[in-house]
Amino acid sequence: MKDEKIREALIAHWHASAIGDFNAEHEIYHEDAICDYPQSGERIIGRSNLQALRSHHPDKPSGFEIKRITGNGHLWITEYRIDYRNQSAYTISMMEFTDGKVVHETQYFAEGFDAPAWRSNWVELIS
Repeated sequence: MKDEKIREALIAHWHASAIGDFNAEHEIYHEDAICDYPQSGERIIGRSNLQALRSHHPDKPSGFEIKRITGNGHLWITEYRIDYRNQSAYTISMMEFTDGKVVHETQYFAEGFDAPAWRSNWVELIS
């Protein structure tokens, strides 16, 4: 699959995720895809398990913003922010593609924090 097609598939995937369309969200995954959450030590095996897990999440996102999608060939990375219960999680999703489908995804989640005052002379605040 050409890079522009993968980028289009990723944009459709993240849009479906943001609006809660669980069927469209999971079209991007191979049937035997693996998704790892290293911070919690969890591995989800298979598209159907991943879709079931996500469709049973107790909350719907109240905000979703893609910061950047970058990649080529088999490896693509999406940086985004997702909000639940008035808290933001800054997320990195690394997706490995084979034959146009995600075969392995690894997601990292981090909470935001206030910038310390001591760095203010050397930084600019971003959103």
